[in-house]
Amino acid sequence: MQTSHLKYLKLLSEKYPSIQAASTAIINFTAQLQLPKGTEHFLSDIHGENEAFQHVVRNGAGSILRKIDEMFGNTMSKQERRKLATLIYYPELKTPMMLQSVPDKDEWSRLTLVRLVKFCRRLSAKYRRESVRNLLPKHVAETIEELLYDQEGVEHKAAYYQSQIDTIVSTGSALAFITSLAELIQRLAVERLHVIGDIYDRGPGAHLILDDLMEHHQVDIQWGNHDILWMGSAAGSEACIANVIRFCLRYGNMETLDNGYGISLLPLASFALETYKDDPCELFIPKVAAGSSSFTTQEIRLMAQMQKAIAIIQFKLESQLIKRRTHYQMQDRLLLDMVDYARGIITLNGVEYPLLDTFFPTIDPTKPDALTAEEKIVVEKLRLSFTNSKKLQQHVRFLFSTGSLYLIHDGNLLYHGCIAMNDDGEFKSFNVDGKSFAGKEFLDRVDRLARQGYFDIDNPEKKQYGMDAMWFLWCAPQSPLFGKEKMATFERYFLADKGTHTEQRNAYYTLRDTEQSACKILREFGLNPDSGRIINGHVPVKVAKGERPIKANGRLIVIDGGFSKAYQRETGIAGYTLISNSRGLLLAAHQPFESTQKAVSEELDIDTKTEIIHNHPHRMRVRDTDRGREIQEQIDELQALLHAYREGLIHEHSMQ
Repeated sequence: MQTSHLKYLKLLSEKYPSIQAASTAIINFTAQLQLPKGTEHFLSDIHGENEAFQHVVRNGAGSILRKIDEMFGNTMSKQERRKLATLIYYPELKTPMMLQSVPDKDEWSRLTLVRLVKFCRRLSAKYRRESVRNLLPKHVAETIEELLYDQEGVEHKAAYYQSQIDTIVSTGSALAFITSLAELIQRLAVERLHVIGDIYDRGPGAHLILDDLMEHHQVDIQWGNHDILWMGSAAGSEACIANVIRFCLRYGNMETLDNGYGISLLPLASFALETYKDDPCELFIPKVAAGSSSFTTQEIRLMAQMQKAIAIIQFKLESQLIKRRTHYQMQDRLLLDMVDYARGIITLNGVEYPLLDTFFPTIDPTKPDALTAEEKIVVEKLRLSFTNSKKLQQHVRFLFSTGSLYLIHDGNLLYHGCIAMNDDGEFKSFNVDGKSFAGKEFLDRVDRLARQGYFDIDNPEKKQYGMDAMWFLWCAPQSPLFGKEKMATFERYFLADKGTHTEQRNAYYTLRDTEQSACKILREFGLNPDSGRIINGHVPVKVAKGERPIKANGRLIVIDGGFSKAYQRETGIAGYTLISNSRGLLLAAHQPFESTQKAVSEELDIDTKTEIIHNHPHRMRVRDTDRGREIQEQIDELQALLHAYREGLIHEHSMQ
């Protein structure tokens, strides 16, 4: 045995100090490999819609109601099953409401507890007892475990089981146990959650979604372009910060910035009030706020002034960044340099366009991207507000620890945006200092640079390089998170010609429909194209126009159907999610979610239609997954440790 391996086994023996301990672990791990693979849920492009997100997670993409119908279809009416489902989704809200309308509260509590326990038993059959125990609050874990594994059908156990239920009710503990059982059902229904990007922007509750994700028992995240923008802002990227603030003001969505993260916009407001006090700022009226009773006329005007102020600052900062990083090849976006400020026009590709707004009091035509002294003060105060927000820093560290640009999982490839390609189907290369990066190698590089931009506090130059890379990922043509030739922010504000607003997509979005391209991408990441799939988000599936989420003969699945209410007019639905269980793959199409209040009071669930898109030839077990292969490696190492104990190469530390 090699010395290095023996050293590793000695370290392993600290955790398994005896032959008995190693043998027991081998027995437990080997048995775990035979369990059915847990159910996994894939969703994407949540865009701050926290109520819809929470509901889809709580109802297991519709799986909980389906299981209730299977189990209680012959003993409960449809209305009763709906009530039970709502109770499971929102126990803390629905239980008190239901108790007000029942004639015998104790009897209702006993019946509800029995039903929830039976339902839990069915779901927990795919889990080890230890796994179930770890999902329970400590103060109820022992009692619930007894109920789940009790044999009340055995004569001498029936009284014991009934006594537990009766005592829970008589001690006034029913609400606590109903809540714990309902939350356990939610966790057992979906073992792992995959979020394929864009948690932030548009909707009001991105911070609430991240709070929930941090509490989730098993989750991974593939970053979207909106996520990386907030991550860059938390790192201190001024260009990212300007984009975040402008975006929030443009859509009248200040909830995440203000109440979520405590970001103070007072410096910007003061600057905008003074600089644009006589400017109507009509092009910058917030999209969502216009005509809305949520804001007063004065608030809307102030938001418009602030939006114009931060937009001009953004264009200046981006221009400086593009000049600083010439290898980004974005010189065509140096738009401030292309404006004739005296004539009020801009020249793009040899064509002159009149500007809809020519009031630029902070721009020096000879140095258009230079910040004024006042703008510099505003930017610095905003940067400090972002970098000192404790909650934002917690959320962004979580995104780094659980997230990445892509994930290889059980033979499948998960990513948010695209793998940039040329029209001929070859991977688009990106040149840095004479070296070319493309495909997987390019994603690995920019993933590392993003982490460098946040974590490298010892080297300011490297940190700045990484922060600039996060802005690149937000909006550059070759970004795997963006995938368009340009982000036409300036044109949408200042030019009437809608032809200039077009953001042409990378060839990937046409080529991904072909099986050849999908297989090429899978091979690039070392995956088997005959069995692997790409799970992709970012671009809404326009169901209303006949688009389908399943592409490339089933090799690629797009699950951004439009969580965001702003997209639902185009898509016709409220999102796709994907469910993977031991039997196969199911695609769930969701209708719009009204509100948590209606879901609770009227038992209005999301109307979900599921479509089986793949049946496994045999039921998948843990041994068939990546986790199973990790467990098998542990078993192999424990077998080696057992051999070392018996050969006398390592001494037992304990006989217990």
